[in-house]
Amino acid sequence: FVGGQTNIVYNALDRWQKTDVRDKTALIWVGQNSEERKFTYGQLNEEVCGFANALKSLGLKKGDRVSIYLPRLPEQDIAMLACAKIGLVHSVVFSGFSVEALKNRIIDAESKVVITADGYPYKDKFIECKKNADEAVKDLPQIQKMIVVKRGGNPVTMQEGRDIWWNDLVANQPIECATEVMEATDPLYILYTSGSTGKPKGVVHCHGGYMVGTYITLK
Repeated sequence: FVGGQTNIVYNALDRWQKTDVRDKTALIWVGQNSEERKFTYGQLNEEVCGFANALKSLGLKKGDRVSIYLPRLPEQDIAMLACAKIGLVHSVVFSGFSVEALKNRIIDAESKVVITADGYPYKDKFIECKKNADEAVKDLPQIQKMIVVKRGGNPVTMQEGRDIWWNDLVANQPIECATEVMEATDPLYILYTSGSTGKPKGVVHCHGGYMVGTYITLK
């Protein structure tokens, strides 16, 4: 991909917006209690653009890192795509991981923002991931903001000046956002190994490489 410029969001969403694919289903989410949410390619694009603009409103710029500590919600996919759209590097951390596991990955990735949820049901348990995230970042001055998705409805502590609800952040954001032109070799995300045999290792994937050979040039 020498000299190649692209962005995986262009491949996933942008190129469909002026075709009939825009009205086809892109994402179906079914929750533990059979609640369902569906997004067409057009609707998903608007959600991604809105959240990308929200991230930019926080002062994040191309190359900044964001840790995503969310359960399996549509917001997880939206956050990943929104980060990629504006050139941020995201790192998804399994929402069932411990405080220490999350903290170590945030430190290593040098993240400035954490995206999490208040809590969520998992089988017969209730996972308080906001509480875990608070504990993980309490001694990390690098964290500038924590964005919280309201999922469980459980009471949480919101730190003034740092924490903000997802819905409040995206309210009134424009649903159009230019896709950042990236070098094919620019980092897309960091995914960490389990750490079962030692310190977790961050594996960096790039935009071009993750497309598995697809070459698209943005002009």
